[in-house]
Amino acid sequence: MFEYSLAHWLAFLSAAVLLNLSPGPDIAFILGHTMRGGKPAGFSALFGVWSGACLHVLMAALGLSAVLAASAVAFSAVKWVGAAYLVWLGIQALRAGGGDGLMKAAREQMPVGKIYRQGVLVSLLNPKVAIFFLAFLPQFVVEGAGPAWAQLMLHGGLIIGVAAFIEPPLVLLGGRLADILKNNRKIERWLDRGLGALFVALGVRLALISH
Repeated sequence: MFEYSLAHWLAFLSAAVLLNLSPGPDIAFILGHTMRGGKPAGFSALFGVWSGACLHVLMAALGLSAVLAASAVAFSAVKWVGAAYLVWLGIQALRAGGGDGLMKAAREQMPVGKIYRQGVLVSLLNPKVAIFFLAFLPQFVVEGAGPAWAQLMLHGGLIIGVAAFIEPPLVLLGGRLADILKNNRKIERWLDRGLGALFVALGVRLALISH
């Protein structure tokens, strides 16, 4: 059970590190909230995205991602819901940009629990993530190393484990920068606007992807 060669682990871990270092919507979401609300907001976004990724791994192991990959209707439905959700988040952040200050808005209007739920939805409503796990993980399923679903769960969990070593330092760095800038009202407003523009751009980008 779970017996793999050294070459297998080297190939998989190298790919996992490169994947986690590649900038994407999840990283943008995490860093955007970190800059807007500091470390608490950043880690809430981080754990939300990880939770969504865990659900994607589970769906890949159960074969549900195959349905999404095969059905143009299902793919489009998830894509448009996800795009609309990101644009809505962007509009909310843009509206907050004219408020009484970034940190005040983050504490009073954006509880960490809400940011966490946003992270889960941002990850879940990206059909490309589901298809990525479905396409990537099976490449590391080895005959005789255990049930396919168990190997998929193992490797998917390890990708998230690798993220646990790469992404938290980014949140700490971004949180430190946010602490330095938190008393500058002008910068706070522009960070809110930047976060809003980022979410809108991510929503448009998601809407333009094809099956």
